[in-house]
Amino acid sequence: MSNRWTEVGGDDSSRGRDYAARFKALAEQGADVHGEASLCASLVGVGARILDAGCGTGRVAIRLAELGYDCVGVDNDLSMLEVAREAAPQLPWLRRDLADLGDLGPPFDLTVAAGNVIPTLSEGTEAVVLSEITERLTDGGLFVAGFGLDVAHLPLDYVPF
Repeated sequence: MSNRWTEVGGDDSSRGRDYAARFKALAEQGADVHGEASLCASLVGVGARILDAGCGTGRVAIRLAELGYDCVGVDNDLSMLEVAREAAPQLPWLRRDLADLGDLGPPFDLTVAAGNVIPTLSEGTEAVVLSEITERLTDGGLFVAGFGLDVAHLPLDYVPF
C-alpha cells in the first residue's frame, strides 16, 4: 500500500539498513536512542504486552523486550522488517497495514507509534488506524504516539517555520 512513508522514502530495499545505520551512528555519538522505550517502560509494568505499531527496524520493541516486556512489532515496510528480524529473530515481526491489523492475539496493555508513524499514514486513513490500534488495547490500555518534526515528514501543505 502506498503511504506517505513510501512517498517520502521511496520504494528502496536498502531503506531499512540505512535507517538502522542512522540510529547506530546516533547511539555511538552518545545520543539517547531509547527515549520512546524508556517512556513506555515508565507507563506499564514489566511483562506488559506492547504493540510497536509501525515498528520499522524494531528499535523500540527490541529495547522493551530487553527490559522484560512482551512485544509484537508490525510494519508495512519489508526492508525495515528484515532488519528487525535479523536483530531480534525471537520477537514476532508482522507485515501489516496499520489500517487493517487483523488478528494480533490477546489485547495489548500499551501500543506505541514512535517517531513519524502517525504523520506518514496515508491521507484519510488516520481515523481508521487509530480505531484499529485502540480496538486492540486492554481496558485502560495506553496509546503513545510520537510525531516527527522535520518538514519532510510532516503532511502539511503549509509549514509555518
